[in-house]
Amino acid sequence: QLQLVESGGGLVQPGGSLRLSCATSGSTLEDYATGWFRQAPGKEREAVACISSSGRSTNYADSVKGRFTISRDNAKNTVYLQMNSLKPEDTAVYYCRTLDIPVYWGQGTQVTVSS
Repeated sequence: QLQLVESGGGLVQPGGSLRLSCATSGSTLEDYATGWFRQAPGKEREAVACISSSGRSTNYADSVKGRFTISRDNAKNTVYLQMNSLKPEDTAVYYCRTLDIPVYWGQGTQVTVSS
């Protein structure tokens, strides 16, 4: 069983930065391709970025390309999402999820971009 725990969310002004972390307990994350998803109020959950198990391959939603960077440190069993140039429309609950079977979700961390 894999337990994912997100952290690093908070309130930030437009143009600011945050770094989210997705850490595991109970098992290793290095065997799983992993993604960050987000869900804004009244909207469907959407994929933001994903990374292969090795970290050599990444993909991004068009809305965050050039602003967000996904990375991982397998020695620390952690996947990161560096978010720069944040916009109010980035406000959402951010979740990490394994992309392989079985699928595991974290509990989410709130990101609010507001002046």
